[in-house]
Amino acid sequence: MKQILIKNAQLINEGVIFKSDLLIKEGLIYKIAEELFPENDSVEIIDGKGKLLIPGIIDDQVHFREPGLTHKGNIATESRAAVAGGITTFIEMPNTVPQATTQELLEDKFKTASETSYANYSFMFGGTNDNLEELLKTDPNKVAGIKLFLGSSTGNMLVDDEDVLRQIFSSTKMIISVHCEDEATIRENLSKARAEYGDEIPIEMHPIIRSEEACYTSSSKAIALAKETGARLHVFHLSTVKETSLFRNDIPLEEKQITAEVCTHHLWFDDSFYKEKGTLIKWNPAVKTKKDKEGLWKALLDDRIDVIATDHAPHTAEEKAQTYTKAPSGGPLVQHTLQAMIECHKQGKISLEKLVEKMCHNPAKLFNIEKRGFIKEGYYADLVLIDIHSQQTVTNENILYKCGWSPFEGTTFNSVVSHTFVNGHLIYNEGEFNDIIKGKRVTFNR
Repeated sequence: MKQILIKNAQLINEGVIFKSDLLIKEGLIYKIAEELFPENDSVEIIDGKGKLLIPGIIDDQVHFREPGLTHKGNIATESRAAVAGGITTFIEMPNTVPQATTQELLEDKFKTASETSYANYSFMFGGTNDNLEELLKTDPNKVAGIKLFLGSSTGNMLVDDEDVLRQIFSSTKMIISVHCEDEATIRENLSKARAEYGDEIPIEMHPIIRSEEACYTSSSKAIALAKETGARLHVFHLSTVKETSLFRNDIPLEEKQITAEVCTHHLWFDDSFYKEKGTLIKWNPAVKTKKDKEGLWKALLDDRIDVIATDHAPHTAEEKAQTYTKAPSGGPLVQHTLQAMIECHKQGKISLEKLVEKMCHNPAKLFNIEKRGFIKEGYYADLVLIDIHSQQTVTNENILYKCGWSPFEGTTFNSVVSHTFVNGHLIYNEGEFNDIIKGKRVTFNR
């Protein structure tokens, strides 16, 4: 395996930015030092001068749509887009067709990824109202965690039996990740909207139908149950300032039993964007108010929110172009989330050190991922070089998602991902791909 020497980059790791060289050998970070020289003529040298070098991003929530929904995306297409966006590890959700709700079906997804994924991967086992026995077979050292939908979403894996929820929370020590929206509240709000608008409900009603109350009611119940049972709970995609009050920042992440995630779209968009973007920014939970967005930023920076993820969830342009009630929720984000967050840094919203903490270090800590998420000697060489002095406009021609569109289309970012390394292999290089599949199944220290 070829050795690679990255020279003169600005490394960002564990709250420090420093100029250094880095040597990749046998897929690992072999040496980090202020000045390194090639051991022989066969070492590939990459000039990182003027660029940032960060650990590969770990995205703890994606929907790559395979199996069964591959007209929207698949593991190969979406992991390829992810690598171009600096994501080197992803955790994918169970709401495919069929749903990953048995150990056999879960392993089928791992097999597909082993053959087609450009990035490192893991998958979550899906909990339902009637598969507790199968759920308890999940190997904590080989599987990222358990996913429960406490609000309906693509695939409709809603777990709404409170006795079952209590059994799951009481029976496993694995991380239980939850989508929290209260169905009764949503149904009532939707009924009111239909009574007023008929079939022509405007998209601006989405955050009113899938309201703050719906989110808070569900997340507060899940947290209360986790506290009662001692479950290890991770709440996905917070969307309201009210929910942020439910989380702590007075203890280290490693000691938290209850953690939280925010997604790129809830940090970037707010309800003022619905007029321009329409159903392209229809997500569950909904993009809400500017006040909510500001509150999410505050909670992210003061460590009540622990990680930034994408909830990448592609649908075709034709599906998204339907009326409000028919257009599915979700959108593609993995290719552009790092650029969006660097843009937020340039706007003064977040430091580079904090960005790396929330997108690289903390997902590795939260899920106990082995030897990833940091720039350390002996760790896997999952690395990203970023040119923060170049611009890139998102256009139809450079979008890599299978669905062919992005909510960021037309946006100019003042940064470019130039190189992405996965397990020491240079997979993405200045717009070109090495199409040898090098993604690995990640393992967990549990």
